[in-house]
Amino acid sequence: MENLYEQLIQKKEKLAVLGLGYVGLPIALEFARKISVIGFDINARRVEMMKQGIDPSSELDKKEFEGCDILFTHKIEDLKTAKFFIVAVPTPVDEHNVPDLKPVLSASDTIGKVLKKGDYVVFESTVYPGCTEEDCLPVMESISGLKNITDFKLGYSPERINPGDKEHTLSKIVKVVSGCDAEALDVIAKTYEIVVKAGVHRASSIKVAEAAKIIENTQRDVNIALMNELSRIFDKIGINTYDVLEAASTKWNFLKFYPGLVGGHCIGVDPYYLTYKANALGYESEVILSGRRINDDMGPYVARRTVQLLTKAHKDVSNSRILILGATFKENVTDIRNSKVADIVNELKNYTVTVEVSDPHADSEELNHEYGFGLVKQPTGMYDAIIVAVNHKEYLSLDENYFKTIMNGGGIIVDVKGIFRNKIKQFTYWGL
Repeated sequence: MENLYEQLIQKKEKLAVLGLGYVGLPIALEFARKISVIGFDINARRVEMMKQGIDPSSELDKKEFEGCDILFTHKIEDLKTAKFFIVAVPTPVDEHNVPDLKPVLSASDTIGKVLKKGDYVVFESTVYPGCTEEDCLPVMESISGLKNITDFKLGYSPERINPGDKEHTLSKIVKVVSGCDAEALDVIAKTYEIVVKAGVHRASSIKVAEAAKIIENTQRDVNIALMNELSRIFDKIGINTYDVLEAASTKWNFLKFYPGLVGGHCIGVDPYYLTYKANALGYESEVILSGRRINDDMGPYVARRTVQLLTKAHKDVSNSRILILGATFKENVTDIRNSKVADIVNELKNYTVTVEVSDPHADSEELNHEYGFGLVKQPTGMYDAIIVAVNHKEYLSLDENYFKTIMNGGGIIVDVKGIFRNKIKQFTYWGL
């Protein structure tokens, strides 16, 4: 008897991906080059864009949609023909940094309505260890009336998509996979091997796979927090952090991390899922949360240092004009989710300065809806300070002559990512 993997390969059965954002869409299209796929998203407008070969996240080119056997839909009934489900919906935190499971539970509800005997369900959304089996599974079982292992199979395979990264793509990154039993693990592993050329790592359990994902970003978060704390110390000493890191990294085992704004929907969010679970089990995290506190304060810190530098330059702070270059959460992407640039804007507004924000990649309406400020199409000059918050490729070619055209005398360049280090001579320069 053919197993599900063989049926997928022969296109006798279909695979469905729920959630077609920056994670789900690349997965759906990669599979659709090999097998028959249903791409499901609750946002009908986004679905229409994808039907026309347009990635709403602006990560994929139109040619990526070519030669794909895929049905894009927002209708639940279209999912009934699928046999293998992949859940790739977002898992954010709320305003209190508490995990918001609404998207992943809603996806569980949707799958429960279409689940059949023999189906497979694999979650890719980043969650705390135990969430897949303790929170999502009961929803599916309750609605479908089916039982895990006996009627259908559950698995977890954490996403490793890096927005804006054209080198470390889905097929080139080893995929961690897990299943509810040995049979599930084997079928899930073989299914992902259809598209992941780098191979798969078979985790010993679903909880281990969930934990592996969450510590990847937690480790980065803690290391960046250390760099951010060091940058504050070195600022007081009067030395440049990047000069220090350049010297220290000549040692073979020095880990290269850099200070900066830690936003987005991974590094700035995932650690809170782990500390939430730890707290529920009676353990209060110390190292992880201290790192989070440092990183969450970096936006306000940059704003405060800018105001201090304006005061030191004898500028009238309340009448000063400040330009912020960059509004997305990282360079060369359109994604503004959890952008810490908003923290800089909000802190500066406390000092009643005039703030203008420019970004070649972000959407002004989206920023206005999410954070209450939009973009200027072009810098209008003259500014008392310019904060280069995101190192978009468009900014790398700027030089002091450009800044002179839009900057008042005695102006200040605040360089969050250090891209103009040793290049600014006629203005006050400050960087992390």
